[in-house]
Amino acid sequence: MPAYRGEVADQTLNHRVSAPETLAPVAHPDVAWRSPTPEDIDAIHAALVSADEVDHPTWAFARGDVEDWFELPQTTAEDLLVGETPEGRIVAVGAAIKQEDTSLEVRVSLQGAVVPDMRRRGLGTIVGRWQYDRALQLLAAETEATVDGVIEQYVHENDPGAAAIAGALGMTVGRWFVVMERDLTEPVFEVEGDIEAGVVLVPLTADRVDDVRLARNDAFRDHWGSVPYSEEYWGSFTGSEHFSLELSTVAVIDGEVAAFCLVTVNEENWERRGLPYAYIEYVGVVRAHRGKGLAPRVIRRTLRAMATSGLKATQLDVDTDSPTGANTLYESLGFVERDREQVFTRHY
Repeated sequence: MPAYRGEVADQTLNHRVSAPETLAPVAHPDVAWRSPTPEDIDAIHAALVSADEVDHPTWAFARGDVEDWFELPQTTAEDLLVGETPEGRIVAVGAAIKQEDTSLEVRVSLQGAVVPDMRRRGLGTIVGRWQYDRALQLLAAETEATVDGVIEQYVHENDPGAAAIAGALGMTVGRWFVVMERDLTEPVFEVEGDIEAGVVLVPLTADRVDDVRLARNDAFRDHWGSVPYSEEYWGSFTGSEHFSLELSTVAVIDGEVAAFCLVTVNEENWERRGLPYAYIEYVGVVRAHRGKGLAPRVIRRTLRAMATSGLKATQLDVDTDSPTGANTLYESLGFVERDREQVFTRHY
């Protein structure tokens, strides 16, 4: 139990969190602040991609993720902010996105950026303060939740400005995630040891998508910051243009999904990386089937499928404090560290 809660552990979040009644970003001579609309999706995406070219050059914020801001059931226009120049160019973006499931904790993620040519003018500080205050409002609106409230922001190691802003808001580094990459031109070796009788490794098919959701919810119950995914969220994820059924793998035992390796392919990032590659979004084994060597086998089947399809590399990210020892597993399969991302958090 977090020390800050002490004797008020049974109090609802609205009694534990003080939030401003109104939000008004500080005026700035270079931009006008407003709430965006779906018509701004392309302009918002362009601003985020421009920032990504500096902050993490090998990948960019997906347009579909911007679309999600306007489609998530728990998100409203009040959770989004853009800064627009007199010429109509969006140069600063801020979002405070509350996770859909609040059964275990109420978590609000701060997302956004300032385009590189408009930095060092105080725009990031204004956006950061607005995001944080909006997150406080979202937490304070929880009149029945007695679980923890968490505000988080992922910051790439190459973005010291964002790290400084998060720190100034009272957030501290709660976690590090490592991006690892595997060269698919290198051979994929067999996994040592015999596979348990009855285990079938197959590509994911549409009829098993929701079974994988349930398996993912079970497998990630003991992972930091993880919450159960709803059918609606999962349908949006697996129904996106980037999700690949053919490259994803499931291990099936007695007709049930026991393990999985799920893949997305975003060709928009290929030029940045300099080669065609895929991203492994989730690897997991349901708790009842751990210890059977299923994780390396679903990954291995996926690596071979990727290589056969002509992809040259794959990436994934892993919690450096993973409770399942995933770091060691990925290293044994030929993955090497590429870069790092820190997660700033503050708990209420």
